[in-house]
Amino acid sequence: MNARPKLIVFASGGAEGGGSGFEKLVLATKNGELKADIVAVVSNHENGGVREKADRLGILFIYFAAPYTAEEYRRIVSSVGANFVALSGWIKLVRGLDPRTTFNIHPGPLPRFGGKGMHGEHVHQAVIEAYKRGEVTHSAINMHFVTEEYDKGPTFFSLPIEILPDDTAETLFKRANAMEHKWQPIMTSKVVNGEIGWDGKDPSSLFGADIR
Repeated sequence: MNARPKLIVFASGGAEGGGSGFEKLVLATKNGELKADIVAVVSNHENGGVREKADRLGILFIYFAAPYTAEEYRRIVSSVGANFVALSGWIKLVRGLDPRTTFNIHPGPLPRFGGKGMHGEHVHQAVIEAYKRGEVTHSAINMHFVTEEYDKGPTFFSLPIEILPDDTAETLFKRANAMEHKWQPIMTSKVVNGEIGWDGKDPSSLFGADIR
């Protein structure tokens, strides 16, 4: 019997909250939706929302402070024997990890609403402003492989989110976040079990993508 994939999650969260995506991934390993074992979670907040959830769920918590070097990323992943790395609200630039086994979930349309500083509420506010200018009709949630540039790796999952006339950044966040929580475990399971992948160099090598 093959061993289950070992997954480490990087989730910044906040000083007082956050980490809901990480929590959903853990719960999905317990109900069978995510066929993997989460061996640790990493946050750049020593005592924030991610740590609270990790302690409650019985997952090893690792505090990762600056500098965010390639050597430190590799040391952390290696120390727990992880095969795959899932970024779930991790806001620091990743360096030194294998782009074939490192992936991220992004709360807005790519590539337009990606890049440095485009995370969380900043994405939703930018999308709403573009909507008010008549430039977009939908937002999206995306999952993509991670290279050493923000949000540049190939997208393997994309789900449009309709923007409603009375939407605010907050209401759009709530609807998009609900879809992230639904789809992230499903697509994560596909990646770590070999149904989705790429060679880490050529985006045209991507297979198994689900672009809606």
